[in-house]
Amino acid sequence: MKLLKIKSVILLIFVMTSYHSNSQDKMKFKELTPAEESVILHKGTERPYTRKYYENKEKGTYTCKQCGSALYQSSDKFDSGCGWPSFDDEIDGAVKHIPDADGMRTEIVCTNCGGHLGHVFLGEGFTPKNTRHCVNSISMDFIPAAQEQKPGRALFASGCFWGTEYYFNKAKGVLSTTVGYTGGQVKNPTYEQVCTGKTGHAETVEVIFDPQQTDYETLARLFFETHDFTQVGGQGPDIGNQYRSVIFYTDDQQKEIAEKLVKILEDKGYKVATKLEKDSEFYNAEKYHQDYYQKTGGTPYCHIKRDVF
Repeated sequence: MKLLKIKSVILLIFVMTSYHSNSQDKMKFKELTPAEESVILHKGTERPYTRKYYENKEKGTYTCKQCGSALYQSSDKFDSGCGWPSFDDEIDGAVKHIPDADGMRTEIVCTNCGGHLGHVFLGEGFTPKNTRHCVNSISMDFIPAAQEQKPGRALFASGCFWGTEYYFNKAKGVLSTTVGYTGGQVKNPTYEQVCTGKTGHAETVEVIFDPQQTDYETLARLFFETHDFTQVGGQGPDIGNQYRSVIFYTDDQQKEIAEKLVKILEDKGYKVATKLEKDSEFYNAEKYHQDYYQKTGGTPYCHIKRDVF
């Protein structure tokens, strides 16, 4: 009960704190050439009819040159004759629309990193959607459909999920993170229920990652390196079953990798308390828990990055 009150105070501070974005701090950007910087960072425009994606008709996904986030599907690309790649739709939530200061046009940028893409125009009648995203080729990469891989999914529990998510949010190749509850027997549990330690759930982070940029073993190593995997029944000052150290593996390959890492640590003399459990239904935590430290600008109180391998 005392710990619940402490966390409640922290949450109250969170509610009273003005939100601000640290999103760029958590991302790993690709190194850009001077020409790419001119467009992506300084909002320049490439010359029309000069870049490779203008006439590209191959099936696949167009991604942000700077951060790798998926932006457009080839099925939404069309020939507008304007000299730049044109799309009449975007991947949901991938592109942010920002009115220009003069009120004449609307800029489009990558939602994830803020990199400049081009401008969007409405009412031109090129397609039934009546929308044209005019995008600089230099702002994008292209992944052919034959090379595309489905995102990977991993579930890690290492104490308060605020701190666990903090480090995974910063990891290269991580597309998104969601904090929630898994491993228990109560359906749709609330934070207050989980805090009793009686629902069987652990505070868990769901990690969605790009297999072309990282792999499960790299993420599992980060899991071990950012918390005390030798502590039983909690993490730091957070004591209770809900704060236990667990890897919820989604398939046999993940289980084998986790077992291998545990063996390496045990051979080094560590008494590993981390449990390996088959994943069960994952329930999203309440909205105010998501990206907690990115919203508040704080840092974890019981998670510290260190080398153990």
